[in-house]
Amino acid sequence: MKARFPTRIVAGVLLLAGLLAGCSNGPVRRVSEPSALVQQLTVRADGRWAVELRIENFSSIPMRFDSVDLALAFGDNEAGRVTAQPAVSIGPESADVVSAVFTPPVAGKLAVADALAGGRSIAYTLSGNITATPADGKQRSFEVRRSSQLSPAPGLPGVLR
Repeated sequence: MKARFPTRIVAGVLLLAGLLAGCSNGPVRRVSEPSALVQQLTVRADGRWAVELRIENFSSIPMRFDSVDLALAFGDNEAGRVTAQPAVSIGPESADVVSAVFTPPVAGKLAVADALAGGRSIAYTLSGNITATPADGKQRSFEVRRSSQLSPAPGLPGVLR
């Protein structure tokens, strides 16, 4: 019986040492592809659109988002390019909103005007690239493709969310 007790202690100490050694490497640095979605689209009086673009950082480290170049489409209708140079840092597994203003083509204007007039949702697709720099890393370009929907915002004429 006395021989088993020291063996259990030795095994417990070795297990604890192994667990502590595994913790010494620090947090895992994982860089994941970011995502983007249209948080809000506002039709301005001058005919241009103001787009609030939500950029999501799924990485385990902060990233600085340097540029955005995304094609916006409603169905088969090109609705313009959302471009910006936000130079904004977004923390790990967080998101932030950047703004872009552009003049949409006629097909895009008609699609949005029809959805707003009918009080209906409209499906959209964003596709293109986001350039970002991970903390202590090299700048990278990430391909983005996202589909979702926008709906008229109650009480806010000309606004889709």
